[in-house]
Amino acid sequence: METMRVVWHNAEFGFYLPPSMTRGCSGLSHQQSHLLLPADSAWLALERPGNPMTITVMLRVEGLTPARFREFLDVYWLAWERFRYMPARKAAAWWWEPDPVFDPKHHLDVVLDRFTREELQDWVSARLNQPLAMYRPRWKFWLAPNAEGGAALLLRIHHCYADGLSLLGIFDRLCPPSPQQHPAVYGAAESSDFSRWTESAQAWLAELVKTPEQPHSPADESGHEGRDAVSFQQLGGVLERLAHSSVRLVHELSEFLVEPADSPSELKRPLLGRRSCRWSPPVPLERFRAIAKATRVTINDVLLSCVAAAVRPRLGFDEAELDDAVLHAAVPVDIRSRLPESLKPEAGDLGNFFGTVFVPLPVDGESSLERLYRIKHETRRLKKSWQPGISWGLASSASLIPETLRQPISDVLYHKASAVVSNVPGTPEPRYLGGCPITEQMFWVPQAGDIGLGISIVSYGGQVQFGVVADEAVLTDPDAFLNDCLSELERFPGGY
Repeated sequence: METMRVVWHNAEFGFYLPPSMTRGCSGLSHQQSHLLLPADSAWLALERPGNPMTITVMLRVEGLTPARFREFLDVYWLAWERFRYMPARKAAAWWWEPDPVFDPKHHLDVVLDRFTREELQDWVSARLNQPLAMYRPRWKFWLAPNAEGGAALLLRIHHCYADGLSLLGIFDRLCPPSPQQHPAVYGAAESSDFSRWTESAQAWLAELVKTPEQPHSPADESGHEGRDAVSFQQLGGVLERLAHSSVRLVHELSEFLVEPADSPSELKRPLLGRRSCRWSPPVPLERFRAIAKATRVTINDVLLSCVAAAVRPRLGFDEAELDDAVLHAAVPVDIRSRLPESLKPEAGDLGNFFGTVFVPLPVDGESSLERLYRIKHETRRLKKSWQPGISWGLASSASLIPETLRQPISDVLYHKASAVVSNVPGTPEPRYLGGCPITEQMFWVPQAGDIGLGISIVSYGGQVQFGVVADEAVLTDPDAFLNDCLSELERFPGGY
């Protein structure tokens, strides 16, 4: 990866930018076409017209002006060359193609309306339903500098550019913990990693069947007897490891494929393609920590239990039907740490490096504690499974197979869930964008296939916020859903 070190000066920021680095860091490498990796192109192959694979991010940034953000966008954001490219389908593959008429003005709208909090939520929902232009790089910012409570900065970006953690890594680099500090190392030139990935995958496979070196045999130097004995020992070890790995893979894959689809419910209605989003007021992170400590679970278990409680009354089931109900949440899981060193992305790399686990939600649980401990059991089981890697591989294959065969893959992945639940940990300390304090962070996840409900949970600066985005066919009152998530906290020990 090619990184850049920039020192920038102007009257507003106080940094110096060399002339060669102006207009979006034009000193980057000459732009040319690049193949998308399968994990990135999968989100183009699996999306549907009524359910686009687009991530939405909102930052509340106190005092952010249009002039200040334009400078920030032009210099810092565009230091990642990928943001000047648009995905284009050519033959049987997707390619990153440079936009020949790229201009940052195409990717920023400034809205001067004085939104109240309620009006801002409706405005964000409207932007979320607005399609991104397919003839330009698929991302766009909106800035509402006069919104009540501080400027609202909204970003919509197609999932093929990056996953949530990659975007978090970019903002982590570009938003320092001090208003006097500026980003020092950032940006990357776009390149095709196919050869590196192919070679690394082969090395990874070889490592899988590798056995420890055998002790040196004196007969090795005098004849074939020792070498033959060692060879047979090695072969036996290889076969044993292959058999063990194959049996586990078959077992894990079988469990994944035979996992029952969700029960028909109000959340599985045919989608309308019109979505609305809402977000909760900030809740102290310490409140979740107190519950997790008192019940000896993780904070993530508490969050999922809140979601299960809020989903329960919205299924349209009576008490008898709840006993037999099957309901899963598709939960993205970061797989970066599970990849071999040669495949792990570097800091600041864009891309998609996550799998999905399908967590059963105990909607039939009669009490908050019962639901919490059942979720704890399921998450522990899934953490030890190969399900994230299997789902990542299945999703990545979507762009490599004929279009007629993609629907079965989509069905396997997304008929097993009624909601997407994504938990993204932000920085524990407040950050600054262009010298302005970020007071809130929020994002909304896309819902693949026929899933119409997405719940996002963000921690930032010692606070936690819930966000929900839902197709109008499955959820007409997202505010009430969020209230039920927060009300569940009061029912736990330590939830006060």
